[in-house]
Amino acid sequence: MANPLSSPADYQAFVYDLPNRYASIERSSLVYIPLGAGVGKVTGMILFPGNVILCVQEFLNFELGVIEGYGYEVSRARLTADRLPPADEYCRATYPEKEKLYWYDSFPHPNDHTLASTHPHHKHVPPNVKHNRIPAHDLTFTATNLPCLIAEIERDVLAAGRKDAAGST
Repeated sequence: MANPLSSPADYQAFVYDLPNRYASIERSSLVYIPLGAGVGKVTGMILFPGNVILCVQEFLNFELGVIEGYGYEVSRARLTADRLPPADEYCRATYPEKEKLYWYDSFPHPNDHTLASTHPHHKHVPPNVKHNRIPAHDLTFTATNLPCLIAEIERDVLAAGRKDAAGST
């Protein structure tokens, strides 16, 4: 596969093929939206087992071959999959029917020296998820982030859910 950040067509092929590459993806509503010549955004959500959802917003510049900005939120829906609203509603920060597990963003915090090693990439984690930030070593502007995010969900969220379910039987 070509570098997905080399063209809108390559990135679309990459995004739309994710459910074929990852068996854990139950459904994806990710869409590529062109914003001009050589720039666009990807928005939507990916649904995993146990109502785990990855909300995605990426701003892409294919002339430079970079992700210019992003927001990724991992949550657990308090609704069944068949009652989920569209991504533009569910992925709003204030949507009430979800438990935010953690999120990533590229908003710079230059005065937080604990994030300097991965500036501006960071992850918001519990407790006090809004203000508790840690470096995000796997995220970048120069390569696709979705594979590492999906792998993290599979490893840390879905595997933990399976262990919890096994322990309760």
